[in-house]
Amino acid sequence: MGWKEAPCRAHAIFCFLLLFCAGHKCLASEFEVTQEASLSVDASPNLARKIPDTLFGMFFEEINHAGAGGIWAELVSNRGFEAGGPHTPLNIDPWSIIGDDSSVFVATDHMSCFIRNTVALRMEVLCDNCPVGGVGIYNPGFWGMNIEDGKTYNLVMHVKSPETTELTVSLTSSDGLQILASAAIRVSGTSNWIKLDQSLVAKGTDRTSRLQITANKKGVVWLDQVSLMPSDTYKGHGFRTELISMLMDLKPRFLRFPGGCFVEGSWLRNAFRWRDSIGPWEERPGHYGDVWNYWTDDGLGYYEFLQLSEDLGAAPVWVFNNGISHHDEVDTAAIAPFVKDILDSLEFARGSVESTWGSVRAAMGHPEPFPVKHVAIGNEDCGKKNYLGNYLKFYNAIREAYPDIQMISNCDGSSTPLDHPADLYDFHVYTDSKALFSMRNTFDKTSRSGPKAFVSEYAVTGKDAGRGSLLASLAEAAFLTGLEKNSDIVQMASYAPLFVNDNDQTWNPDAIVFNSWQQYGTPSYWMQKLFRESSGAMIHPITVSSNYSGSLAASAITWHDNDNSFLRVKIVNFGPDAVSLTILTTGIEGSVNTLGCTATVLTSGSVMDENSFTNPNKVVPVMVQLRNAAEEMQVTLSPHSFTAFDLALAQSKLVAEM
Repeated sequence: MGWKEAPCRAHAIFCFLLLFCAGHKCLASEFEVTQEASLSVDASPNLARKIPDTLFGMFFEEINHAGAGGIWAELVSNRGFEAGGPHTPLNIDPWSIIGDDSSVFVATDHMSCFIRNTVALRMEVLCDNCPVGGVGIYNPGFWGMNIEDGKTYNLVMHVKSPETTELTVSLTSSDGLQILASAAIRVSGTSNWIKLDQSLVAKGTDRTSRLQITANKKGVVWLDQVSLMPSDTYKGHGFRTELISMLMDLKPRFLRFPGGCFVEGSWLRNAFRWRDSIGPWEERPGHYGDVWNYWTDDGLGYYEFLQLSEDLGAAPVWVFNNGISHHDEVDTAAIAPFVKDILDSLEFARGSVESTWGSVRAAMGHPEPFPVKHVAIGNEDCGKKNYLGNYLKFYNAIREAYPDIQMISNCDGSSTPLDHPADLYDFHVYTDSKALFSMRNTFDKTSRSGPKAFVSEYAVTGKDAGRGSLLASLAEAAFLTGLEKNSDIVQMASYAPLFVNDNDQTWNPDAIVFNSWQQYGTPSYWMQKLFRESSGAMIHPITVSSNYSGSLAASAITWHDNDNSFLRVKIVNFGPDAVSLTILTTGIEGSVNTLGCTATVLTSGSVMDENSFTNPNKVVPVMVQLRNAAEEMQVTLSPHSFTAFDLALAQSKLVAEM
C-alpha cells in the first residue's frame, strides 16, 4: 500500500501539478499560478557538508498499546493473571468465564511456580455433566485476536492438577460459536507444574477471535503464563511482521526506546525496570504503566528492544530512569543503587559472555554484544529537584566504565549553554502547524561549540493535526529541512509517537495506525519516507528568492543508491497558492542524466485530509519520471504540498527502464 507511481509526459517545462492529478484525477488548469520563486543550489563539492549518519531515526514508546497489543505479537492479554497486582483475589481482566457459578469457579492464588510472578489462576469445574463445549475461561486478547485461515499459532501454558484431567484449547469467534482451531490436552495428575506446548492451525479467518480453555468433568486445575503467538513473527523474534516492515521502509538509523514517560512512571514503583523485563518470558513479573494506564507483561523487554534495533539496522538509544518519576524522586545521596543498576544494564548489552550480565544475554540467545553507544539519562526531567545531582552520578560512572558511550542530557542547550557535561542534549517540540513551520530556522543561531542536539521528539499536535493531517506533515517536513541544514549541530531526530492502536487513542496524531489486522501510515509517516536517504548524505547550500518565501522551506542533498547518485531538492509549499518555481543548479560534477530523474509530491485536496482504514492511500506520495530534467528547469508547485525532485547524475549506472 502507499507510494504511487504515475507515467510522465516529457515537457520542456515540468508542470508539477501533474503529480497531484495523477493521484487525484484533477487538471493542472484548475489551479491558478499566483506566485513566483527561484531556488538556487550550489552543488560544488567544496561547499558540501556530510550529514551525520545518525540524523533520522525512530522513537518507540510503550504508549497507545504500541507494544503490548501492537508490534509485540503476543495475542493473550494478561497472560500471567498478574494485571490486578500481587494481591489476591484480584481482577483477571480481560479473562472471562465460560459457564455460570453453578458450573465453574475461578480465583487467583499464590500457587505459581514462578518466583517473580507468584499469582496463578485456580479453576474448579463443578459440573459432572457440563454443557456442550464445556466450561472454563477465555481471553479475547487486545480487542480481539486476529486469526487467519491456514496459519499456525503456538500455544504455551503452564498447568497443574492433582488428578488427571482433559482440557480443550480452542480458537473461536468472539461469541464462541465458531471453532477455528481446537485440540484436546491431557494433563497428568501431579503436584508439580507442567509446561504444555500446542500448535493450532486455523481453519477459518476471524479478526476478533478469542482463546478458550475448557473442561467437561468435575475437577481442579491451576493455570499460569498462557501465551499464544503466531508462528510467522518477524525473523522469529516475536514482532508483528507487517508493522516491522513499515519501520524498515523508513530506513531508521537509530531506535530510541522504551520511552518517554513510560520510562519515568507517574510513580517510581511503576517505572520500567530493565532487569524485570529480561530472562524467560514466563518469569517476567510485568508491570502497570501508570502514565498511559495499562498493564504490560513485558514480553517486549530490554533484550527485545536491543534485538529490534539490530533487526532494523538501527543504533540503539537506551533511555533509562534516573531515579525520578512524575511525582517522586530519589535523593542524590541515595542514587548509588540506581547507578549500579544501569551499569549492569550496559554490561548486559555490551559485556562478554564471561561477564555476569553478558552471560545472561548469551543464555537468551545472543552471545554477540549489542552496540549500545548512546544513552539518555532520564526523560524530560531537567529542572527537577534532584536531576542535576543524579545526572552527574550517572554521567561520571558511565564515562569511567564506558568512555565511548555518548550521553544525552534532558536539558535543552539550543539557546543557552548547559551547566553540566553532556555529549548531546534533548530537544522536544509539540506544537501547532504554523508554529512548527516557523521553527524551521530554530538551530540557525545555536552555538556550534559544546554538545550536539538530539531532537528526540517532534510533531504537530492540536486541532490542525487531527489524527494525522496533510497540514501537520507539511509543517514537520519544513522543520526537518531546517534540521538537515543545521545538521552540523543537530545529530539525531525522531518523530513521536510512532504507533497508535486504533482501540487506544490516548495520544494523537501518530505515524502509524493499526488494529489487530490492518495498518496504515499517516501523512507524517509518508513525509518521513522522503527524508530516509538524508542520513549520511551531502547537504548543499541553497538560496530561495521570492516575495512568497515566507511560505516555502527547502533543502538540497546528494545521496547514493548502490551505484547511482542523485541530487534531491526538497521543497515545502506551506501556503494556499500555486508557485511557479525556477530551480537552478550549479557546481554539479558531470551532468544530469534524464533517464533516472523522478519527482514526488505529497499533497491532497484539503490540508486536513487524513488516511484511514477505509482509504489508507488518500494522502501518499505520488511519483512521476522526469525524462527532460535539467540543471535549470521550471516547475509548478501545487498549494499545500511537499515536493522532492531527484535528479540522476550522469556518472550513475542507471538501467534503461526504471
